[in-house]
Amino acid sequence: MGTRLIEFLDWFSVGFHRAFLEGERWKLYLKGMGVTLQLTIAALVIGIVLGVVVAVVRTAHDQQRLGHRNVVLGILNGVCKVYTTIIRGTPMMVQLLIWGFVIFKTSRNHTMVGILGLGINSGAYVAEIVRGGLMSVDMGQTEAGRSLGLNYLDTMRFIVIPQAFKNILPALGNELITLFKDTSLVSAIGGTELVYFAEAVGAKTYEYMFPYVGIAVMYLVVVMVLTWLQGKLERRLRQSDRR
Repeated sequence: MGTRLIEFLDWFSVGFHRAFLEGERWKLYLKGMGVTLQLTIAALVIGIVLGVVVAVVRTAHDQQRLGHRNVVLGILNGVCKVYTTIIRGTPMMVQLLIWGFVIFKTSRNHTMVGILGLGINSGAYVAEIVRGGLMSVDMGQTEAGRSLGLNYLDTMRFIVIPQAFKNILPALGNELITLFKDTSLVSAIGGTELVYFAEAVGAKTYEYMFPYVGIAVMYLVVVMVLTWLQGKLERRLRQSDRR
């Protein structure tokens, strides 16, 4: 038993040293995490902008009065429904492969292609999150804003969205966490993020266990921090509701 323990510790120390310490390879993991966080933030910004636009179009269409249907709004709503249906109904990996090897097959900036693919995917989910939040606000609030002379966009911006924000924020936090983990798929099209650098280390050391377990721990730590921040924010929102 003692001999096996010594052999295990020796194997572990050698593998850990080669994967993280030798040649200061730990810097590659930090670089990969930095790129991963940048990917997450950039894709989330694209997703939020795209999702809000889609949500506003779909909400405006659904809240039209009978007999006052706008043809242009109907067409835009149809396009938005097709977009959300396709994106939410197909795997993220397949979408990234299409972006990387079909649509932008001549592009050398695979990381930017990954950001675009992640952002467009996130936009479909953010659209449903925002639309659900907007629809949760009583229709009377919108009518009150219109009675004050505000147009639809101003009513949404000054009255509806601030009230829906508290309902939307927790779900957006979940989307951020999901998006952070999904950045690992960008390596499938050659994007340089955390998994890419772990694979590079594994190729040099001929041992993939330590790099993969190492980045799994890194993902877990960041997700735990984001989950803690989300929980703290939700408690703050609940406290503000009670006041």
